[in-house]
Order: sequence, then structure tokens, then C-alpha cells
Amino acid sequence: MVIFISSNKTLLQRIESSYCELSVNGRKIADRLTHNPMDVARYSLADLAQLTQTSKATVSRFFSKLGYQSYQAAKQELLELRQQGYPLALGAPSNSDFEEELQRIRQTLENISSTMLEQLTQSICQASRVTIIGFRNSYPLALHFRQQLLQLRSDVSLLPQPGQTLSEELQDIAPQELFIVIGFRRRTKLFERLINTLPSKQVVLLADPSAQIYKEQVKFLLICQLGQTLALDSYAAPMSVISIICNNVLAKLGQPAQQRIESISKGFNALSEIE
Repeated sequence: MVIFISSNKTLLQRIESSYCELSVNGRKIADRLTHNPMDVARYSLADLAQLTQTSKATVSRFFSKLGYQSYQAAKQELLELRQQGYPLALGAPSNSDFEEELQRIRQTLENISSTMLEQLTQSICQASRVTIIGFRNSYPLALHFRQQLLQLRSDVSLLPQPGQTLSEELQDIAPQELFIVIGFRRRTKLFERLINTLPSKQVVLLADPSAQIYKEQVKFLLICQLGQTLALDSYAAPMSVISIICNNVLAKLGQPAQQRIESISKGFNALSEIE
């Protein structure tokens, strides 16, 4: 019997919906995948059959009963979920993760040309106001970016404010204002509308490769690698990019930025904020 499963359900939801109708061997596969769903992405059909002590034919029938056209279709679905930012691990943590982390940073920085960095630095220095926007997992990066730039120049703001909407804040966009939008995968539904609303020549977008669809709608696009193997995304690369940008801004602004840093330090002492 073929069980009809809605195609918009995830693998685990399909397993849960059809579990009672599965054969004994089908339940062996289901039990394995309930605890290790990314085995589908890691292993071939033959490997999964061996791991579950079943046969290739049984594994093939199992995925057919779940509503997939093939084992490969299920594999592709999981890979796409991971690419979208869904926290699923393609492999177990290992010592090679350190080298992969360094590779992500190298790959990210190598794709940012010196010309783009110089132009972006100039734009940040010359902007009448810099507004940094980030939602969800991008918000901490936006907050950090804002705190770094605020040490170097005035008129640096962060959006959205906690519990607030954006529309009020976007009513008075200055001609020389620069928006730095941070948008890593699993972006909110509002994100696309925001990009369409902001003046494209005033927008810098810092994001993962899936945001390349916005390339023609922004002035600068900085692509950062977050990784695909481990379940949780790495933000080491974007943090490195932010560090390099801010240090370039400091060098470009020169003495005024140094004077601002000294003034802030005096404020720390006056308010006894820093040990």
C-alpha cells in the first residue's frame, strides 16, 4: 500500500504520519532516521540499507511510501534545508572542523576585492548617517558592527529597536545616509520588502550566498561563508569582515577617529563604566 504524504512535510513529519503503516523493516529504517535524519544526506541507499540491516529494495520502498519519488529526492530535500539554514548536521564534529573554519574565512575574504573594500570604506566615512539593520541571527552581528563604528564616527544607528517596527524609522531617509543590512539565511519575510524599499545606491548587504539574488538591488554585496557540514552556522567569517571594515574606517578617518576614541575613553573613566 502506498501512503499519500503531503509534499510540504519534512522527512520526520512524513515518518511520524506513516509509522503505523510501515512494515517491520520499514520501522527499522524509520527508527534510525528519526534519530539521525541527515543519514539520508550522508549515505547512499546501499549504505543506509547496511546500517539498518535491511535491503536496498526495502529502503527504496520505504521512501516511496513516504511520498518521495526516489531516495535521491529525499536526499536533495535535506540538502536544500541545510542550505536554507535549517540546523541539520551533515557530519559529526571533528578536528578537521578547525581547518574548515579557516577555509570559510579565507574564502570569504578572498572574494572581497581591495577596490570594493576601499569604496565601501569611503562610503562609510562620507555617509551623513549609517544605519545598520539586522533581524534574528543577524541582529547580534548588526549590534556588534554598530558598536565598532560608533567608536569611530557619530550618527550610527541600529534597527529594529527592541519591540519596535521599521516604518517610522524609514520615513526620513537622508540623501547621504548609508544602510548596512545584515541578512543571513532563514531571513524574515519582511527582508525582501525592506530591500525593495531602501534606495539601492545607499545599501550595503552583508549576507550568505543565498542572498546573491539581491545583487542588482544594492550598492555593495559582501558574501560570507557560514558552512554546510555542521548543524549550526558559523559566523566567524562575517565577524572577520566586520573587523576588517571597521579597522579600514579607522585608518581612513585618521585623527578625528582617534580623538573620538580618546574622548570615549575619558567618558568611561568619568562614569566609572570600565574596570
